[in-house]
Amino acid sequence: MNKKYKKLGLSIVLDIIGFIPIPLLDLAWAPISGYVMTKMYKGTKGKIAGIVSFLEEILPLDIIPTFTIMWIYTYIIQKETIETDENTTTEKTTIIDV
Repeated sequence: MNKKYKKLGLSIVLDIIGFIPIPLLDLAWAPISGYVMTKMYKGTKGKIAGIVSFLEEILPLDIIPTFTIMWIYTYIIQKETIETDENTTTEKTTIIDV
């Protein structure tokens, strides 16, 4: 299985954990969620996503699938095309492995 789809699966699992409506779990999960997000997506993009993930979990916004949205942003929205030597176009995405 492609690494990006493994990351999608992990994102869905992490979002499901975040959907659990237990206030004490939200308090514990918020910093973990932010940290995991920064490890999954490096650089400025990951730091911003980590802050958003933390805030989403600490506030009563549990229905927002933050990890999955970040996966979509990284692998679908930020997709770039590059020219290869054979004058064909291939897709290049901004990929950060877990």
